[in-house]
Amino acid sequence: MIRLRTAALSALALVSALALAGCNPTPDAPSETVSAPESDELSGELTIFAAASLSEAFDELAADFEAQHPDLDILPISYDGSSVLATQLIEGAEADVFASADEKNLAKVTDAGLAGAGDAFATNVLQIAVAPGNPTGIKTLADLTNPDLTVVACAAEVPCGSAAHTLLDAADVPLAPASEEQNVTAVLSKVESGEADAGLVYATDVKAAGDAVTGIEIDGADAATNIYPIAALTASKNPDAAQAFVEFVLSDAGQKVLHDLGFGAP
Repeated sequence: MIRLRTAALSALALVSALALAGCNPTPDAPSETVSAPESDELSGELTIFAAASLSEAFDELAADFEAQHPDLDILPISYDGSSVLATQLIEGAEADVFASADEKNLAKVTDAGLAGAGDAFATNVLQIAVAPGNPTGIKTLADLTNPDLTVVACAAEVPCGSAAHTLLDAADVPLAPASEEQNVTAVLSKVESGEADAGLVYATDVKAAGDAVTGIEIDGADAATNIYPIAALTASKNPDAAQAFVEFVLSDAGQKVLHDLGFGAP
């Protein structure tokens, strides 16, 4: 009797043990650890110096680049004549990227040890900007010598001024501008405001001005095509972001922005 009871208790203990085991299933194999998406590696601030003729394009490029890199803050871009910007950099102004309207002014910065050779990213040619509808009937560079006209141009050391002198010399036109401005934006503003009857500006500036001016194409303008280079500065405080922005300008997306605004391919 005792043996039967002991056997029954043993059987009951075994059943209980099996039941408890069923309530604690074998742990699953460790699952793979899923890595969180990498955070944007570009952050901090980015300072850009760019030629005045790039203002519309670089405002758009900067906005697109910031949208891709939300932790990066592009400070308000410094726009001016390329020679002015080059001088500021050589004299100690701090920046991360320099985009010039010609190769000569980037070369000054490069020769000072402040940047590499840079990469060409766009081209541009000059046009004659006049009041809407061309009320004075200007057709050629020679027409600009009419003493009844007030004509403005860029200073010779500025890329748009250098290109203007090249075209005027080739056409043997002895133009004496009423004023020589330090950047192309100032030239265009004088035509838009009516202070000047005509001004020598880039084709992209005429396009950006819309109905505010009319553009007159110049025969042989290609002889003074401006090549725009861009470079990350060697003293950049944010070199990764600087180089990434340069690469963005050179990318298909960056080139489309420039093309849509009238710039030629490099």
